[in-house]
Amino acid sequence: MAKIPGLDSVVNGVLSMMQAQTEALAALPGAVQSLSAAVKNLADATAGAKETVQTMNRLAHRIEGIVEELEEPLKALAPGMERMARVLDDPVVSTLPDALTQVRRDLLPVLRTIADTNERLASLASIPGASALLGRRRVSPPEP
Repeated sequence: MAKIPGLDSVVNGVLSMMQAQTEALAALPGAVQSLSAAVKNLADATAGAKETVQTMNRLAHRIEGIVEELEEPLKALAPGMERMARVLDDPVVSTLPDALTQVRRDLLPVLRTIADTNERLASLASIPGASALLGRRRVSPPEP
């Protein structure tokens, strides 16, 4: 039989194209299934993102309400806070702990001594006739 030159290459080309098309059609259900799974995952992620956005919106509204509620009181506190900051920045404030320690060390013993003396005088005053010795006078009720 006589062969037409180049026919074999055309037939081989057509057969290989048909084979490639058949393989592509055979792989198509798997690709569609993978695409369906990807679309389902995308839908799930979109639903999750929608819930997250709704939650963030609710949170933003709550925060806005809190800020509105606290804004005026905080603004009213600002001048006092600034004055307190100036006072605390004064170098004298850093000496207060030492001064309080010194007062405790020097003044508290004196106060204890005064309190003890007062207690002793009170116990002596309860002795009959001690008022005259202690220089206390009885206060007599005013005459009518």
